Amino acid sequence: MSDRKVSWHANPSTPSFKLPPGAVDAHCHVFGPTAEFPLSPKAKYTPQDAGPDMLFALRDRLGISRNIIVQASCHGTDNAATLNAIAKSRGKARGVAVVDLAISDFELERLHDGGIRAVRFNFLKRLVDEAPKDKFLEISRRILPLGWHTVVYFEADILEEMRSFLDAIPTLVIIDHMGRPDVTRHPDGPEMGAFRSLLDSREDIWTKVTCPDRLDPRGPPWNDFARFASPLVSDYQDRVVWGTDWPHPNMEDAVPDDGDLVDMIPRIAPTADLQRKLLIENPMRLYWPEEATLRGIVPATD
Repeated sequence: MSDRKVSWHANPSTPSFKLPPGAVDAHCHVFGPTAEFPLSPKAKYTPQDAGPDMLFALRDRLGISRNIIVQASCHGTDNAATLNAIAKSRGKARGVAVVDLAISDFELERLHDGGIRAVRFNFLKRLVDEAPKDKFLEISRRILPLGWHTVVYFEADILEEMRSFLDAIPTLVIIDHMGRPDVTRHPDGPEMGAFRSLLDSREDIWTKVTCPDRLDPRGPPWNDFARFASPLVSDYQDRVVWGTDWPHPNMEDAVPDDGDLVDMIPRIAPTADLQRKLLIENPMRLYWPEEATLRGIVPATD
């Protein structure tokens, strides 16, 4: 199909920053391969294939050890492509699913066995047709016994109306991409103040300090993004994770260099301790908690 888009860099640079061993890319996707895993008929965008082989090649090129594969909205609630990538990762990937609201307990267990550890609720109107909060809350209650968490994607202008919904989620919550703030504004302004108020309201609300390419309209070197994200990493250092967002859905007009994305890390997490928490400790205790405890990455809890 000639109208299918390419949103990823064909030859990303080698980062100047060397990732610490064990670093986790906690937000990436796969597209297809569509001959085996077709796009959803409701897909709002139609990307070219970007399957697990491409993802793992990028992982190795950048020096990443593990991936958290987030179900791409172009695949709808059919998580087969994500499960396929996890299965091919040789234990180096976990996943975040998007599920049908009528999903059975048996199917949730099957997703768990396949490496899924969270569900994602998307509130971007350009990507989804409906976002029923009451039904989402029911799903979040049903995943609680599995030890999963909930990922929520929304834009900053609806944060206030989202608060009661977020307050009611019974699992740990991760907010995608810092709630998509306008990073050209002052980082101490009302928009980030509202987001910090959300983080302060519950110790189990985390965020992903991701997507400078998506959030910073001034482009590389993404100075406004760094100005926004760095204080969050410092102030909420036990509740932040990082990811590439590869293959960068809908970014075909401003394709980022993944090497440059890695080089953002020391700008938002300038110390080795912050880098270890952002890249290793935090994602490991979310997605591989038993291994993290066994290896002493995080301390054992009673």
